[in-house]
Amino acid sequence: MKRAAGFLVVAMLGMSGAAATALGQQTTPMKKAAAAPTIASVMQSQLGIVEHEFVGAAEAMPEDKYDFGPTNGEFKGVRTFAQEVKHVATVNFAYYSAILGQPMPPGVTFSEAANGPDSIQTKEQIVKYLQDSFALGHKAFATITMRNAVTPIEHPPLPFFNTRLALASFGCTHAFDHYGQMVEYLRMNGIIPPASQGAPPANPSGK
Repeated sequence: MKRAAGFLVVAMLGMSGAAATALGQQTTPMKKAAAAPTIASVMQSQLGIVEHEFVGAAEAMPEDKYDFGPTNGEFKGVRTFAQEVKHVATVNFAYYSAILGQPMPPGVTFSEAANGPDSIQTKEQIVKYLQDSFALGHKAFATITMRNAVTPIEHPPLPFFNTRLALASFGCTHAFDHYGQMVEYLRMNGIIPPASQGAPPANPSGK
């Protein structure tokens, strides 16, 4: 009898422990499920990639090379490295201000050939101008919803990009277009673009 009673006590203690463990598991806060993607979150991610590579390239070029423009070939009238950066920043300001429905910053005007205010000249000033334009982009992209993404906006910078989604998507495309040119400028000056540093060679044979 004593042995049976002992077994009963042990079993009851085991059941109590299991119950306590189960209760503890039930009261432990469950990890939050990952938020479903939205137009804003997807576009924010795209802009973040563009920003990382573009700003990295702008910072990689030495200041004494900011006025560099290729001359070996048909390059007459092309933008200098500084003008490439300022042009993209200016277009960013135009597109992302339009998404927000607000005027462009004082002193910044838009045209397809715009290179930004003449008062912005040093590398430090140009990089800051660029970073500010991307910061405005993140602010603008955060306002894009399913409801307003393709609603025509008033006074778009370009008539054929007259919705928030069009301006957001082409803003990223436009920056990457000019990033490709900046990469060539960097390599012509013996600089490997930061985004390519440490990557395996795309053409190992070198041919």
